[in-house]
Amino acid sequence: MARTPRREVIDESSVGVFHCVNRCVRRAFLCGQDPVSGQDFDHRRAWIQRRMEFLAGEFGVEVLGFAVMSNHLHVILRTRPDVVAEWSDNDIALRWWNLFPLRREQDGSPAEPTEAELGMLLCDSKVLAERRQRLSSLSWFMRWLAEPIARRANKEDECTGRFWEGRYKCQPLLDEAALLACSVYVDLNPVRAGIAATPETSRHTSGYERIEASKVEIGTIRHSDTPNPEQAPRQDDWLSPIELDKQSERSTTRSARRASDRGYLSLDLTAYLKLLDWTGRQIRRGKRGSIPSDLALILERLQISADLWVNTVQNFRKLFHRAAGSPTTLAAEAARRGKRWLAGMQTSRECFAG
Repeated sequence: MARTPRREVIDESSVGVFHCVNRCVRRAFLCGQDPVSGQDFDHRRAWIQRRMEFLAGEFGVEVLGFAVMSNHLHVILRTRPDVVAEWSDNDIALRWWNLFPLRREQDGSPAEPTEAELGMLLCDSKVLAERRQRLSSLSWFMRWLAEPIARRANKEDECTGRFWEGRYKCQPLLDEAALLACSVYVDLNPVRAGIAATPETSRHTSGYERIEASKVEIGTIRHSDTPNPEQAPRQDDWLSPIELDKQSERSTTRSARRASDRGYLSLDLTAYLKLLDWTGRQIRRGKRGSIPSDLALILERLQISADLWVNTVQNFRKLFHRAAGSPTTLAAEAARRGKRWLAGMQTSRECFAG
């Protein structure tokens, strides 16, 4: 099957949510314990996560979820050209410098630019406009995530050649039901693979980061009468918050670790983690128990089949291909691409009430 041109999948002028997958060459265990050679590359998972944290603070692309596996990476991204449009020219220049610095500190971090160096970045309005567009580009985010990791790994291995397979795979998530199912699917990847028993032991996933941050926050509240949220930033504050609160859609300050405070689901973190935990337990057991009533209500509100929920999460990538969403949103996406239909419509009718 021929690959769909990227320009048909991504409209860079509008906000979009995408599930991206990048796989290591030859499906080798280049980010984990290689069972053949016995070599341990697990430290590279931390490289990838730290790189995502850095990019989330510079790009107008928000990280909603991620999972770094032994031989592939899952990441859910939301492009925010609307936020980038509000950034000043000076802000664009400074962010671009941080991504492509002409000088670095001894530890490799970008050196502080001089006024003259910033002036060089600001002098050409046409180039500056192009860089503004690139700072909300999904392709540029994924490119600048993958390339430094590949160079660093090749240097460590004293070799040349590809670290990642061809271009990353990209799947638009068209509505909240698809986004919830994909988020749980991504967070439970280590559980599905049998390398973790629970979400709280699934290192290098967004679920793990949110759980650890919640533990710290609860501990801070219990041991301090006047907790100061500015004193110690949350471990997960580079990720987009879970709960969609329209009063918090503002752009954050220049020192923030993400583009905005906007959430993406109509449920809070506690409800999401409870659903994540319950689903993970069913996947580990290999058979589904009865879904708790409060979780069933969440699925009913989003018009997701509770009977098929575990199967939808466990086989998300097999069930949905070029896009994921309800029948209505899939039909709208097909029309936007100038097509009569998109693969997965029958699956969508079964998994989502539409």
